[in-house]
Amino acid sequence: MSEELLGKIATRTQGGLLLRVKAKPGAKREGPLKIVDCGDGLFALEVSVPALPQEGKANAALAARLAGELGLKKKDVSIRAGATGRLKLVDLAGDGAALWEKLARAL
Repeated sequence: MSEELLGKIATRTQGGLLLRVKAKPGAKREGPLKIVDCGDGLFALEVSVPALPQEGKANAALAARLAGELGLKKKDVSIRAGATGRLKLVDLAGDGAALWEKLARAL
């Protein structure tokens, strides 16, 4: 995974990483994590989850999926913005450099 492309979806923060995510709730199955073009020069990590977007179930499934893929605890994944939309900003708590490497390997 190129640093440039990864830099279009993730930003290192003092407490870890800030990740732009495009959620795909209601998927038949969890697909692979991939970077997608959202238009207007925005890119995001596409995350498919089978949970429906009802009462926060899809957001919880998305957080659990990211935690599992990156070796984090669920409490270390939180949605900063976009809780009711498909495009979200997600905080990943931990060592930013280590999280960057884990994300690169997951893709």
